[in-house]
Amino acid sequence: MFGVIRNSLFGSVEGWPCQVLSRAEKEEVTYEERTCEGGKFATVEVAGKQFDEASKEAVLKLLKYVGGTNDKGVGMGMTAPVSITAFPDEDGSLQQKVKVSLRIPSQYQDNPPRPGDESIQIEEREGMTIYSTQFGGYAKEEDYVNYAAKLRSALGSEAAYRKDFYLCNGYDPPMKPYWRRNEVWFVKE
Repeated sequence: MFGVIRNSLFGSVEGWPCQVLSRAEKEEVTYEERTCEGGKFATVEVAGKQFDEASKEAVLKLLKYVGGTNDKGVGMGMTAPVSITAFPDEDGSLQQKVKVSLRIPSQYQDNPPRPGDESIQIEEREGMTIYSTQFGGYAKEEDYVNYAAKLRSALGSEAAYRKDFYLCNGYDPPMKPYWRRNEVWFVKE
């Protein structure tokens, strides 16, 4: 675990390979359209808890996994972002379930270590095209819901994207107090 903390503070963090296709601004919301590579992801699902509590629980499990709680006992290093799949209700509030994911680092993509925790699953995912907006601070459920509403409004009715879920992404370790990066992603249909 110390290795994960040390690397997140002083080391490099591998980013999810994405390419910006376009940038736009509408209604004071800046957003991008990007393509993001697929690959293998470690995921944890938590249900029956509020978004913030469920997300924290799942992230801690994933940090232990990449920190060495796996069949090879290897600390893999961090990737960013930590991605939380949120499931909105009709009124825009979030359901009490999340799926938290972390892309497996490149050098382990072909043969990822098996998690020591049975609640962690390794999933293969296809690449995707997304609409994204960015904001700072320590993001909570309220922030993600608000920025999702802003992105939805800026995109209008012309953009086709999945409405049954969206991704809430955090790029920074909790110890980083300034210039934090958070994003909301809508997956293009």
